Amino acid sequence: MNKKQHIAIFTTASLPWMTGTAVNPLFRAAYLAKDGCRKVTLVIPWLSKSDQEHVYPNDITFNSPKEQEIYVRQWIEQRTELSCTFNICFYPGKFSRSKRSILALGDITESIPDEESDIAVLEEPEHLTWYHHGKRWKLKFRLVIGIVHTNYLEYVKREKNGRAYAFLLKYINNWVVDIYCHKVIRLSGATQELPRSTICNVHGVNPKFLEIGMKKKEQQKLESQAFTKGAYYIGKMVWSKGYKELLNLLQDHQNELDGLEVDLFGTGEDSDQIQDAAKELSLTIRVNPGRDHADPIFHDYKVFLNPSTTDVVCTTTAEALAMGKIVICADHISNEFFKQFANCRTFKDGKSFVEVTRQALTEQPAPLTDSEMHELSWDAATSRFLEAAELNKIPDQKPTKSDSKSFMSSSLSFNKMSEDASAFMHFVGTALVSPVPNEQQIKELGLNITSKKHGFFTRKVAS
Repeated sequence: MNKKQHIAIFTTASLPWMTGTAVNPLFRAAYLAKDGCRKVTLVIPWLSKSDQEHVYPNDITFNSPKEQEIYVRQWIEQRTELSCTFNICFYPGKFSRSKRSILALGDITESIPDEESDIAVLEEPEHLTWYHHGKRWKLKFRLVIGIVHTNYLEYVKREKNGRAYAFLLKYINNWVVDIYCHKVIRLSGATQELPRSTICNVHGVNPKFLEIGMKKKEQQKLESQAFTKGAYYIGKMVWSKGYKELLNLLQDHQNELDGLEVDLFGTGEDSDQIQDAAKELSLTIRVNPGRDHADPIFHDYKVFLNPSTTDVVCTTTAEALAMGKIVICADHISNEFFKQFANCRTFKDGKSFVEVTRQALTEQPAPLTDSEMHELSWDAATSRFLEAAELNKIPDQKPTKSDSKSFMSSSLSFNKMSEDASAFMHFVGTALVSPVPNEQQIKELGLNITSKKHGFFTRKVAS
């Protein structure tokens, strides 16, 4: 009998931090393991208690990785009603306040034993490999697939000296992804072009949102007005998450949109500034604390306004469509996937924003079709992933053990030699900047550090 494919999904965040790179890889692991044809391991960061207190909401912290694993499993099983058979393991991580993200510590390829190093999925491959100092991903695994979630260049451009940093970051991303990934899946064309990449949205929505959409569809059959509230937006309250664009549009067209009421939901670093800006408008703009999008308070809203162009594929837009709402979004490459849905309305400029907004508020959403609901589901997203990743075409053999320990291959291929030399340069360079786990994390994760200076570690094996 053939051995099951083993898929290890590495990601840059974990619940209870409700970020896309915590939630989407978790759903991907659950649905890839659903049919029992594959062995799936989700590899997530373990943070020190001080970082947990800073990152995780509602004062949630964990004393051990096992505690966090239980929390993660309960969350996903409640939402999917699946018996989640995938494994969960942790790598040491550290929250960088300057980058507002989690960085891996040490050689995280060692999280997966060599005998199970079949397929690696790197959720945010550039992020996971910027500081990677250890084994070559391509030599450790038969196939390495990167899934690009974030438009880092757009975010960097908004910072001081942003264009210069973005220019540099573009080439760094291209470099590390070329070294470490066999294939790259970009969720939309909003991300930078990368070597050996294809564009495909391999994300679905939480099944709970589709359940809400089904209930609204049944309600629409019985009532003429299933949606009784107007327009809203939900998102982390930072200017880069669409609030700047939305408030500018509302300010510039206050007269044309006279009488419009909009509810904003979210929390974040820019909450106070956003609230002050909203108060200056003559329109009725209510700013509310952050809530889960599945909260019943959102069920009766009819129109979701989202002019953001920084997202790659906006999760809240997909959730709003799944709940049967009309979505108004920018005519932008990041929203191409959503244009297939009857309730998606796009605008090119301020004038068309006013037109589609006023029209949406006078009509009811079209009931979701079965095909639309399927397209938004994680079952469909998983099928798209398997096809885009070409998992039926993985190499028949892994590199030999001797090859995997060498940075410079004896291959005569110029491309191979060039890649090996590039990887060696990255390995040497990261020796100076790659962070390593602290003693407490080593103890909590049960690691054996083979090189404390560079953070190479192995898992302790029970005797």
